[in-house]
Amino acid sequence: MKLYYATHTCSLSPAIVAAEAGIPLELEKVDLATHRLADGDDYKAINPLGYVPVLELDDGERLTEGAAIVQYLADLKPQSGLAPPAGTRERVRLQQWLNFVASELHKSFSPWLFHPEVGSQAQAYSRDRLAARFAFVERRLEVSPYLNGNTFSVADAYCFTIVGWSGFTGVDLEPYPRLRSYLERIADRPAVREAMRAHGLRKAA
Repeated sequence: MKLYYATHTCSLSPAIVAAEAGIPLELEKVDLATHRLADGDDYKAINPLGYVPVLELDDGERLTEGAAIVQYLADLKPQSGLAPPAGTRERVRLQQWLNFVASELHKSFSPWLFHPEVGSQAQAYSRDRLAARFAFVERRLEVSPYLNGNTFSVADAYCFTIVGWSGFTGVDLEPYPRLRSYLERIADRPAVREAMRAHGLRKAA
């Protein structure tokens, strides 16, 4: 399988899940400024919307949307424990968290905090929105070490990826000690370090 990715994007999340599950992925880097691949091919021929990630399966079919991709990868290796079985109440709770990260965190960062041209008022609104959502996650981490309970899941891979954007967007995490500890614990996971190195986010040991 091949993962189309770009550095500092949500494509890190499926890379983490694949590494956690022991699923080998071929990585194909995308230049999002030009929508070109390394060989010069037009990435929009792969994904007409132009964003990452895209997971290309061995039969050539392509999957988009990170929250769907991470569940697909987890289901390939159910023994990894990265997602509860489909059809269970626990799986629905996992999907709640994935949707929360996608709609409440991801879309509060992007595009608003990535594009200064949207204006200071829009950016201030996004920062206030994120503060309220981070406080919600902070309260969740009072009762369990991970979003969906006591074990690391695909929701944590996605949350770690998105909240990690706080550093280069200047979002203050100081008021959220549990969230900061959560990010540090996840960053120390060997599979997470492996995925971050492959994405050019960590130096090789």
